[in-house]
Amino acid sequence: MNRMIAADEFKVPDRSDNASANPTLPLTATGLTYSAGGRTLVDVGQLDIRTGAPTIIMGPNGAGKSLLLRLLHGLIEPACGDIVWAGRQAGEAERSRQAMVFQRPVLLRRSVAANIDYSLKVHGIARGTRAGRVAAWMEKAGLEALARQPARTLSGGEQQRLALARALCTEPDVLFLDEPTASLDPVSTHAIETLIRDACARGAKIIMVTHDLGQAKRLAGEIIFMHRGGIVEQSPAKKFFSSPASGQASAFLAGGLVL
Repeated sequence: MNRMIAADEFKVPDRSDNASANPTLPLTATGLTYSAGGRTLVDVGQLDIRTGAPTIIMGPNGAGKSLLLRLLHGLIEPACGDIVWAGRQAGEAERSRQAMVFQRPVLLRRSVAANIDYSLKVHGIARGTRAGRVAAWMEKAGLEALARQPARTLSGGEQQRLALARALCTEPDVLFLDEPTASLDPVSTHAIETLIRDACARGAKIIMVTHDLGQAKRLAGEIIFMHRGGIVEQSPAKKFFSSPASGQASAFLAGGLVL
């Protein structure tokens, strides 16, 4: 098994000087709000996300992290506000270059191989090239021996690796991850993080929610810290963990009550 990679060893190509490197970015959200049950659950005045190492979203339970992911990916509609990808209003063209993996993977009632093949088919990949790509991604995810097994009979870690491989096989520009390693054992967590690093190195932008401080330190290029639906701070990961700018973030990092 490969050793765990420390946060300061995780490097991705600096593509900030090449706007064409990721045609979907930058992402800008302005005046973004979402309400339900008479309550405002997300209220983000300004958010800017650019190319580079993963953007990790953190905060206490109920902070609005998962809702923000869903808003940015277009799964739910904001009450108001604008989401702009590389100067274009969010729409089907932008969503087609994105993918999302949830905490609980949603798998088809098909084999492991057929789950990946279906994703490629939906994205218009020709039948003649799909078999090779399916095999390659099963190998990357460590699932090649389980190709014909029904996907829903896999273990939790195997299911999450399949969900991630299915998302990555279409080579999205942006990958949203909502607690992808929650409740997984260290071996499965390491496998997931390896796939995330590989995707980032190939140019995908990772926008990810996690409660795992160690994971955030290993993966993050920047941290977005949320509380009560808003973004309290957004800063480079090293700065956030060494000297958070807000009392809420300081309490969160210390394991205290975030008021």
